[in-house]
Amino acid sequence: MLQTKTVGKQFNILIPKDWEKYTLESLFKDYWKAPKKLVHEWRMGKNVLINGKEANWTSHFHSGDTLSIPFFLPELPIVQPTYMEIDILFEDEHLLIANKPSGMDTHPNSEKDHYSLLNGVAFHLQSKGELHYIKHIHRLDRDTTGAVIFAKHRMCGAILDRLLEERKIKRTYVALVEGKMKTSTGSISNPIGRDRHHPTRRRVSSTGQSAVTHYKVLAYNAKKNTTLISCQLDTGRTHQIRVHLSSIGHPLIGDTLYGSRIKQKRQALHALKVEFTHPFTEENMVCKAPFVDNPSIFPDNVDI
Repeated sequence: MLQTKTVGKQFNILIPKDWEKYTLESLFKDYWKAPKKLVHEWRMGKNVLINGKEANWTSHFHSGDTLSIPFFLPELPIVQPTYMEIDILFEDEHLLIANKPSGMDTHPNSEKDHYSLLNGVAFHLQSKGELHYIKHIHRLDRDTTGAVIFAKHRMCGAILDRLLEERKIKRTYVALVEGKMKTSTGSISNPIGRDRHHPTRRRVSSTGQSAVTHYKVLAYNAKKNTTLISCQLDTGRTHQIRVHLSSIGHPLIGDTLYGSRIKQKRQALHALKVEFTHPFTEENMVCKAPFVDNPSIFPDNVDI
């Protein structure tokens, strides 16, 4: 775990022994794989410091020195901040994890849309005096609930985007589906594309984008003929879990768009847990999102 401290606009890191093999240039390029444009801005601005002085970008680090990087420069919000009650599961100076309710988009879908989770997070940060960059790292469907990760500065956003692309952010969902699954574990790897007969629906299509969903049976309710499962994704296609489970004959309970015969207020899908290595403290992050429906559409004792 790195020893770090935020002082004003600067993020300070005490250089560990195993960073002595890096220069400032190679740390950004090879270790963090930082965006070239952002690194160029900092280099030209001469506000990356070592022990309080302008850094030499090509000299190797010395353990015990303090590296200072201007992560927290003020930026105008990219969306209109909107007051709403949001459930914050975790927050530090770099990132935030919120528990999205149903009936709310992750981000605005038009310029007139000001009531998404992103708008609420922007207001939350503004109310704390944090006029910073804010970005959602992944998204959930409007009626899917659960954990969504947001980056609070550009460097964090870039690294989390890369971790997601490299499948180093593990997202675990729980779903309640119709019928009894034939196997206790399995994977669905059918490509997903648009349904040309419906404006929002997706479908399994040989010409679609690759998509892989892994599932595990948690419990079967014989009386209701429903199965509780957990799911993990190798990809993040629109409606992926919904499309894949419907394609094998087990649509989500309440998901009438994809063939459920059981009606309820929303499809039974919840992003229960996210796991990843924190980009800057290097802590192992595990964050669980409690169910938000009242009454709950899932059993209370779900544990994965």
